[in-house]
Amino acid sequence: MNLKTLSEHLGLSPTTVSRALNGYSDVARETRERVERAASELGYRPNANAKRLATGRSSIIGVSFPTGRNMLVDPHFIDFLAGLSEEAAALDHDILISAIKDDVGEAYKRMAAKGTVDALVLLGLHLNNDVLELMQGLKLPFIVHGRIPSDFAYAYLDIDNHGALVQATRLMLQLGHTHIANLDGPVNQSFSKARAEGWREALQGAGITPEPAYLRHGQMTEENGYIFARELMALPTPPTALICSSVIMASGVYRACRELGLSIGSDVSVMAHDDDLPLFYPERMDPPLTVTRSPIRAAGCEMARMVINLINGASIQDCQQVWPVDLIFRASTAPPISKPGSAVGGAEKNS
Repeated sequence: MNLKTLSEHLGLSPTTVSRALNGYSDVARETRERVERAASELGYRPNANAKRLATGRSSIIGVSFPTGRNMLVDPHFIDFLAGLSEEAAALDHDILISAIKDDVGEAYKRMAAKGTVDALVLLGLHLNNDVLELMQGLKLPFIVHGRIPSDFAYAYLDIDNHGALVQATRLMLQLGHTHIANLDGPVNQSFSKARAEGWREALQGAGITPEPAYLRHGQMTEENGYIFARELMALPTPPTALICSSVIMASGVYRACRELGLSIGSDVSVMAHDDDLPLFYPERMDPPLTVTRSPIRAAGCEMARMVINLINGASIQDCQQVWPVDLIFRASTAPPISKPGSAVGGAEKNS
């Protein structure tokens, strides 16, 4: 069915039907509802090119990422994208994924010039204002997953990364740990900086000077969790508690501890942030893993709603959210049973 046929069926002009379907305020609400109901019943779908010409919109949301980061194999990105795409489709929008090989700024300029997308979702911003400054000049609506300090007002959704590490570190302190390591994300990412600051704040609040050797930065992979845990446990005074930036990283820590003969939940306590990723179940780990939790797929769904609101004229201030995290206590954390420095020695004796 095309627009002309639908118009004849309703006894309205094609212009009226088109404006009703595109939500123009000069069409009476009763007419708009009648047109929408008929379009739904008869299975009418507007031609994308015609809709773009009529409204100046493509109903497409752009998501871009640098090819060098290999994000298409990153479970965090994939689950976020699943939530974003699912909710966007429910709201009659499509997602355009663009891999950027070279200059991120030039890629955004091309998208804005072509009018391919109505808005952009920006991921993984480094700790600078360059991209935000560029986007302000392009006049293309955008929303950021995460936050960076900026003089510019912009739409974002983030979790309370700082508060998550304050909670996690204070939990370990309350259990009696004083040698607490932070296995953090990449050093140039805003969420990693916020988590490191939360870790330091909690330690300093307890009168403990943060040990630089206890802070490790890297991609949130199983292998990095393994490497960092081996390095930390080889220190002259190894930590008795490890806080990981992801459950994936914690799985590497578990492997390292098994090889060292360390019992998690007694010789060493471990916890992590849980993005609620498919195939990674902290409650099924041995022992079950204590976590701070905030599902990343839900963040993708919410950002789809937020960016479409932004496209439709919502204010930037109404499109800014920071989600708290849940703390879920499990058997991987417990009071320390040995003095710092003795755990690895005990492991070598048992290995």
